[in-house]
Amino acid sequence: MTTPPAIRIDNLVKEYASPGPGEPPKLALKGVSFNVPQGGIFGLLGPNGAGKSTLINILAGLVRKSGGTAQIWGFDIAENTRNAKRSIGIVPQEIVFDPFFTPIEVLENQAGFYGIPKSERRSEELLRAVHLWDKKDAYARTLSGGMKRRLLIAKAMVHSPPILVLDEPTAGVDVELRRQLWELVTDLNREGVTVVLTTHYLEEAEQLCDRIAIINHGELIAEKPTRDLIGMAREKVVSVTVDKDLAGPIMEEAFTKAEVLEPRKLEITYDRDKASAGQVLAIVQSHGYAIEDVTTREADLEDVFVQLTGAG
Repeated sequence: MTTPPAIRIDNLVKEYASPGPGEPPKLALKGVSFNVPQGGIFGLLGPNGAGKSTLINILAGLVRKSGGTAQIWGFDIAENTRNAKRSIGIVPQEIVFDPFFTPIEVLENQAGFYGIPKSERRSEELLRAVHLWDKKDAYARTLSGGMKRRLLIAKAMVHSPPILVLDEPTAGVDVELRRQLWELVTDLNREGVTVVLTTHYLEEAEQLCDRIAIINHGELIAEKPTRDLIGMAREKVVSVTVDKDLAGPIMEEAFTKAEVLEPRKLEITYDRDKASAGQVLAIVQSHGYAIEDVTTREADLEDVFVQLTGAG
């Protein structure tokens, strides 16, 4: 038997009312369908306004869908709302908790909302996991931005959901804090939690996620394992250092861009469906230059993202 998906989304539609007289309704999601496999880290990417937050808010029960179905851990969000909500923890972009509560009170109150008996609460365990146990009695408003982010993750995990959704968890945080959050997320994943991550940092998605879906203008435009997605990039970049000053950029049909970076250094972007690196170098030599040094850059997720979404 195959393992059922952690989240199953089928033809999900969200239509907002017309913004004004004579204007059509706004379609935020246009029949989106994909599955999030159990046990992995799944990336949900897209430009601003693509529909990512709408989709997450539907899963969280904050926005009502207009059509289609969504299941969380096998529970339909419309027909079995309570169990669906108990199966997911949402870490929002915004910092949301009472600033006059201490971290231990934030977690205890959240556990109370879920009806978790005191004997089964995990407040100390969770605060230790996010390295906040020493701050358990400090007012939440006195915590640093990074500590507040970690507290939000602990808050989302109080009811031990099998799925954790992080909506832009590292937006606006420094490099060190981002690294700490990555470690925390990968630790949770190793313990069996399925993680869904939305992020604007494409290198973050490339390093963390084993599968990625890309949404643009409310439509799903790609959904593949990360390696396969990166393999979709058609363009490669080669930098060539030659033996004498360049007369100008060398443009050929197979090249999508050629730029002189230094008097003797040429950077060529080429379509790998039309040429190989060897052919590119042969073309440069055919123009009367001897090649002294070559570096190539493999495609990354950013290349694919730009190619698919047309985002410059």
